[in-house]
Amino acid sequence: MKIEKLDHVNVRTSQLEKMIAWYTDILGLRSGNRPNFPFPGAWIYAGDQAVVHLVGVDGDPGAGAEVALKLEHFALSATGKAGFEARLTKAGERFESNEVSDAGIIQINVWDPDGNHIHVDFPADE
Repeated sequence: MKIEKLDHVNVRTSQLEKMIAWYTDILGLRSGNRPNFPFPGAWIYAGDQAVVHLVGVDGDPGAGAEVALKLEHFALSATGKAGFEARLTKAGERFESNEVSDAGIIQINVWDPDGNHIHVDFPADE
């Protein structure tokens, strides 16, 4: 067996609609087709690939990721850093930029409404 790539990340949330809006409005992804599972959720797409699977759960908004999971972050690769930074600034989103010169990337670190850490990697030459 040879692993080819990470397919998707599954995120449990008690703020399903808010999370869908954040991933689509802030990250510029799109909500798309999802199998008819017997629980609430949404699949969030980058192009033709569902990269984030949201699962709606009961509980306190924003609780869980920072307490129960051991995953520190997940990352997405992108282009268009200036436009993304402008979108974040306009929306009042907190973000941090970090250049990783050895890897030739600039990471833009963001946090979704539940506090999950995501970094979006852009080519350093952008």
